[in-house]
Amino acid sequence: MSTSLNPYKALIKEGKLDEAIKGLSDFIENSKEKCTDEAFYLLGNAYRKQGNWQKALNNYLEAIERNPNSPAVQAHQMTMDILNFYNKDMYNQ
Repeated sequence: MSTSLNPYKALIKEGKLDEAIKGLSDFIENSKEKCTDEAFYLLGNAYRKQGNWQKALNNYLEAIERNPNSPAVQAHQMTMDILNFYNKDMYNQ
């Protein structure tokens, strides 16, 4: 994992999700050319911890598109399993 993303990983771990989301969003926006799957994976984790399932899934899918071997594959599957178990009607909203 990139060391430039370590501060955002720490923010997520500390539960400072709004700060992490803002920072990661800025990081992604300002580094479009070289942005890797890792930033999208971390952003997905922050949104998942907030309970924003749709944004989490979108970011996981972006990470997977950039790197099919990303840890986002497992995170996406886990999130889908949770939603299928707890929120079967979420797809009908």
